[in-house]
Amino acid sequence: MTKRPHHILLPLLLGALPLPALADASAGAIERGAYLAQIMDCAGCHMPRGADGAPMPELGLSGGSVGFEIPGLGIFWPPNLTPAVTGLGGWSDEEIAAAIRTGVTPDGRILAPAMPWAAYAALSDDDVIAMIAYLRALSPLETPRLGPVATAEAAPAPFYRVTFPAP
Repeated sequence: MTKRPHHILLPLLLGALPLPALADASAGAIERGAYLAQIMDCAGCHMPRGADGAPMPELGLSGGSVGFEIPGLGIFWPPNLTPAVTGLGGWSDEEIAAAIRTGVTPDGRILAPAMPWAAYAALSDDDVIAMIAYLRALSPLETPRLGPVATAEAAPAPFYRVTFPAP
């Protein structure tokens, strides 16, 4: 059996903790979640951008239209975070909490390294509940999901490329 470092196990355990129900999310929790989403810059990735590259606030967090190329892994586009079917609509509160804290989706897929889940793993339960309340309160916007691709030639939309300086 392979031993895993504690810094890997802790986020997995944190994401598995049950959260209190959100059935009656208060306005205060939604407001706190909106504040957290703003300071955590969720829109920086998950808000679509126009042809000129400007953010499109009217589309909220319905999915980034500019992807990120991660050398050796491919190109990824940030998903829709609204409660739409093409977003988080079918996810439970616990599944959203696990994705925020561990970077793992309900189907076991690991979110691209661009998702800073390791920093979010330390969020308090109250803050995670507030984030979920905020995401659930967004207008559901159905948007096409851009799946990951391996090469620039296969990219269906613009993306940022990380390049390393020549030695």
